[in-house]
Amino acid sequence: MRSNCDYLVVGCGLSGAVVARHLAQQGKQVTIWERRDHIGGNMYDYVDEHGFLVQKYGPHTFHTKIKHLYDYMCQYEQWEPYRLTCGAVWDGKYTPTPFNFSTIDTFYPEDKAQALKQKLTEAFAGRETATVVEVLEHPDPDIRGYAQFLFSNDYAPYTAKQWGVDPSEIDPSVLKRVPLRFSYNVGYFDDAYEVMPRHSFTRFFENLLDHPNVRTELGVDALEHLKVRDNRLFLDGKQLQIPVVYTGALDELFGGVYGQLPYRSIKFDWRYEDIDSLQDAPVVAYPQEPGFTRITEYKKLPVQEKPGTSYAVETSLPYREGEKMEPYYPVLTEASLAQYAKYHAMADQIPNLIYCGRLADFKYYNMDQALDRALQICAMLDAAK
Repeated sequence: MRSNCDYLVVGCGLSGAVVARHLAQQGKQVTIWERRDHIGGNMYDYVDEHGFLVQKYGPHTFHTKIKHLYDYMCQYEQWEPYRLTCGAVWDGKYTPTPFNFSTIDTFYPEDKAQALKQKLTEAFAGRETATVVEVLEHPDPDIRGYAQFLFSNDYAPYTAKQWGVDPSEIDPSVLKRVPLRFSYNVGYFDDAYEVMPRHSFTRFFENLLDHPNVRTELGVDALEHLKVRDNRLFLDGKQLQIPVVYTGALDELFGGVYGQLPYRSIKFDWRYEDIDSLQDAPVVAYPQEPGFTRITEYKKLPVQEKPGTSYAVETSLPYREGEKMEPYYPVLTEASLAQYAKYHAMADQIPNLIYCGRLADFKYYNMDQALDRALQICAMLDAAK
């Protein structure tokens, strides 16, 4: 780290990079420490040996309802409209997700399908969607039965595989992420802005970090140098005076004094086939398959017109600190949130520690939510001048 450094940023994902760029534009000298060998965090993408642009850590698209977040992204890359479609397969049948009226047509006899669609249209008049939690609680037994059918065949087995816990233990916000549609509309999101980068997410990060006041050091594990004692940060044994923007897991920063927070990791089995198409959508969940969770076909994310197809078979597994795996998803339960609150309170006692991001905040952020949180940190730093 440079001797004239004004801020140390730990992590070169979206949260850390956005805050670093903002500080640099304010005239601050910023050093970023990233323990991986590349920038971009989990948004990192690259061209594989078959010529396909693939995302190393799973599928990402940028989507938001908020114009100023979209405008921010447009400063550092050109973006193309892209409407993500997803699906699920069970009993040998494919259905789009979020589940819609074609789901009913696929799994119900024609007469029962027509009656159910009519009931849903009347029960949720004026609404395009509802959460599965709402539909499970509906008084009509047919409507409730439809939600239970989906819950039993998709939500419950997929949740058990993805999160490693019973669905009853998961915070309801997770189950509410994928609603039910009361139409034949498809598309995973309904946001005003849904895009993919014209070049790559990595290009976006290269442009974002292209500032003379930003120095990015790859392959540096900050936790080998940073320690916390008596509500103070120490760097290689000496008390650190400059502010630290930390985007990693808080439990790891504090040495796990309240136990390890639960995260899920992913194993990626990368494959290539000399076929035009593997599946009906870029991202397809397989809730009843015992060996894996979902498949992402990168030929379709974004659309890449060339022979063959590259894809990743994903398997969810528990994150174990110290092993060669990444903590992707915080497991949000009542117990884990209470555990995180203790680390949150400790972090708030350190005057020169600023923390944000999916790991540090222990929240299941979408990309735009992580960006919004990072910009809030930027505003807070400006207000503290």
